Amino acid sequence: MAEQRYCATGKRKTSIARLWMQAGTGNITVNKKDYNDFFGRETSKMIIRQPLELTENMGKFDIFVNVCGGGPSGQAGAIKHGITKALLAYDVSLRGVLKKAGFVTRDSRIKERKKYGRAGARRSFQFSKR
Repeated sequence: MAEQRYCATGKRKTSIARLWMQAGTGNITVNKKDYNDFFGRETSKMIIRQPLELTENMGKFDIFVNVCGGGPSGQAGAIKHGITKALLAYDVSLRGVLKKAGFVTRDSRIKERKKYGRAGARRSFQFSKR
């Protein structure tokens, strides 16, 4: 019988992470690299580990991630969201813990588009009375 794999998609800002989770030794592979090599900042690595540490599943799963779009911070957040969704597919009883920590909700804050007649999204051009 084939081993059970859990698929999930995580998103944050403009980053999208597709991931597959299966029973294993705790390897996290991001774009065919170890996540320690892919992410430079310790904060990004910590963000990725958060859902696993919270549910005490660290070292139980091998996770394979394809992530694209955005920057390192957004990509780490997208992977965290994806891992959370995969854990929910694995065990629905973890939902209460993950929901309380705020991991289930997608962080939908994205850059607002620039409007015509404006310098930015909302900023007006400099006004001159005379």
